[in-house]
Amino acid sequence: MTSASLKFVALGSLLAVAGLSAQETGTTPAPMVALPAAEWTPPELEPFIATYQAFYKGKEAGDATLRVTHDEGKQWQVDMAVHGKRGFAGVLGLNIEQSTVFTNNGDVYTPLSQSTVKKALFLGKKVTGTYNWQAGTAQWQGDLKKERRQPIQLQPGDQSALLLNLALMRDARPGKTMQYRYVDVGRVRQHNYRAADSTETVQVGDLSYDALRVYRTNGGNDETILWIANGVPTPVRILQRQDGEDEIDLRLIEYQGV
Repeated sequence: MTSASLKFVALGSLLAVAGLSAQETGTTPAPMVALPAAEWTPPELEPFIATYQAFYKGKEAGDATLRVTHDEGKQWQVDMAVHGKRGFAGVLGLNIEQSTVFTNNGDVYTPLSQSTVKKALFLGKKVTGTYNWQAGTAQWQGDLKKERRQPIQLQPGDQSALLLNLALMRDARPGKTMQYRYVDVGRVRQHNYRAADSTETVQVGDLSYDALRVYRTNGGNDETILWIANGVPTPVRILQRQDGEDEIDLRLIEYQGV
């Protein structure tokens, strides 16, 4: 995968999960009523599907779909599909589909398996990984460099790209700092985030939300910012900035329960 595609996968995986409250009909979500930061209530993890409009440097570039499903037990699955418009696929590393199977043990999301598929006109790439908690290692195979197919020692709390951002939706509170160990596609990275001290008004299309800004503090020149609103199970907006300039911008169109 190219650096651009990895960047978009990491950004796309910020699309998060939790409970559905205000809209369960599939219509465009209504604006949220402003709430004091002290009354911030994170959503619960529940199945849903959300659709985003994707922009690249201010121009519409495609769309993204996030789906969370649940079986009868503790096993869950989160899937992310990003589809680029003609002319943008090469720039954004589209089209990409990513999936993580995981268990939910209350305050811990534990990844079990992960897959990434990059589709292209003449060539596709596929990578699959397994988190073997009994052996204490994670390992990926497929279209990867040799060094990224080597086993990685797992630590309690390790997250895949998609799961990391489900955890953000669960953990974010005004003024709180959060730290996660990202283990995905043969790589290990430390991701540190901070939530703003109070909520702010965020405009998404014709809608206005009272939302909490959450941003990565150790990304260097690659900034990741997302805004989450009470009652909405997924971020209402996600922004990737490179060297101080807006690059990839995902804006929520609609969501519904499944």
